[in-house]
Amino acid sequence: MSSFPPDGLPLTRRAMVGALAALGLSTLPVPLSAQDTPVRGGILTVSLSTEAGSIAAVNNTTPFAYFISSKILEGLLSYDFDYNPQPELATEWAVSEDGLRYWFRLREGVRWHDGKPFDAKDVVFSILLQRDVHPRGRRVFRNVTAVNALGSHEVEILLSEPAPYLLVAFAGSGVPIAPAHIYAGTDIAANPANNAPIGTGPFRFVEWVRGSHIILERNDDYWDQPRPYLDGIVYRFVFDPLTQVAGIETGEVHLTPTGVPLSELDRLRRNPQLGIETRGFGYNNTIVRLEFNLDHPHLSDLRVRQAIAHAIDVETIASTAYQGQATPLYGPVSPGLAAFYDPNLPRYAVDPARAEALLDEAGLRRGADGVRFEVFLDPVQPTGPIRQTADYIAQALGKIGIRVTIRGQDFATYVRRIYTARDFDIALQGLSNLYDPVAGIQGLFWSRSIEPGVPFVNAAHYRSAETDRLLEAAAIETNTVRRRALYDAFQRQVVADLPALHLVAPDAFTVYNTRVRDHTLTVDGFGSRGAHVWLAR
Repeated sequence: MSSFPPDGLPLTRRAMVGALAALGLSTLPVPLSAQDTPVRGGILTVSLSTEAGSIAAVNNTTPFAYFISSKILEGLLSYDFDYNPQPELATEWAVSEDGLRYWFRLREGVRWHDGKPFDAKDVVFSILLQRDVHPRGRRVFRNVTAVNALGSHEVEILLSEPAPYLLVAFAGSGVPIAPAHIYAGTDIAANPANNAPIGTGPFRFVEWVRGSHIILERNDDYWDQPRPYLDGIVYRFVFDPLTQVAGIETGEVHLTPTGVPLSELDRLRRNPQLGIETRGFGYNNTIVRLEFNLDHPHLSDLRVRQAIAHAIDVETIASTAYQGQATPLYGPVSPGLAAFYDPNLPRYAVDPARAEALLDEAGLRRGADGVRFEVFLDPVQPTGPIRQTADYIAQALGKIGIRVTIRGQDFATYVRRIYTARDFDIALQGLSNLYDPVAGIQGLFWSRSIEPGVPFVNAAHYRSAETDRLLEAAAIETNTVRRRALYDAFQRQVVADLPALHLVAPDAFTVYNTRVRDHTLTVDGFGSRGAHVWLAR
């Protein structure tokens, strides 16, 4: 093994400053802290409001896996609330001055849940898997030309061009390290380990009963002793919002990271047995938007999309459907992604008369029944604020002569309809900006991300040479000011082209029983490995 730092690489801190400065983030490490003296034992019960096709996040970006996968499959690094890297499966790291070489020393003595040793070949395999297979990883690791094992516990990643966001990309919730001996040489999408993962994490997979629950148990051989403190975690699928509230109030459920009805928040805040945590969502930065199918004969006309934009009041959505627990949004970047958010974008004023004139201009005049044309609207969730938003949109578009039929469906059906069959007109989505535009935004607008069956990317089939140019230039720009300028121009281009209409950035929160301690210590909150979580007696 080479010494640290390896030849040609500066110490981690210096590399961190340059890499994170490109994101506009602070760089002074802040140690993760505990609230009290932890005690061992107990089963944590968590409720989730969605269920999808797989648990392991090795080849997908489903939000369902976000709170489960990283308990089993860990990342090289974790991040505090200021995005400063902390050791996980990597204990040391460095980045070359030119940003083209990343180096990691890996933790020794770690074993996979089947007893096999963890080493460099697993990291090499996992990074290349992300680059070649994962829908997000193909953007994040696009510049990676090679991943080399320099020893049994030492890895380098070589890039053709800089990736100024890359040091923030290695959380288990985003880039899980998968066992090469389980996945190599297999059909990744069909591998049984996707539904019964084998990892290095603090919890082992036990069972998944579809429509009911998932059980994880404590990994007694975990490398970070005496953690984990919990004996296990039970994830219950609770699709009815009021049932979810009842579970958290009675103590049957200890924590829910997927929200509860907003109408119940004030009452839950007054319950001394409960707490509401708003931190731990900075790795996600969720937004809500409409995505138009640009192959639709009417929606392909910019004037029609502009008319829809003029008919919808995003402030009404924020104040009614989200009861003030959301920020109106006028572009593709969440305010939570502060380094890139532009509050001064051009806006489509609420102007039904202008909307009507645009539709007339497009040749879509009202018929005898007052209807110009009909569309389907597919909300990603059949209940809650998303459904209320869909109801409002149907009403608003009805006033300008567009008849809207709302189709409610489960999450798996929604994904197939929008991204595989493309059997949709307008999709009402909740999507994550994540920690950098390359990771969470680029795929929604980049023409090269169009691929049938790949979820949470460019379902609109939006193609713009100028947008592609701006996105590709920003992805490799290391100068903070120039990078921000490129993303400012990108946002204005998207607002003008209107492949999607951005609505709100919802507030996010974890509701928990006060017995649950240290559940939110990192920027990805309960999406982290969960080794520190414990239950007070």
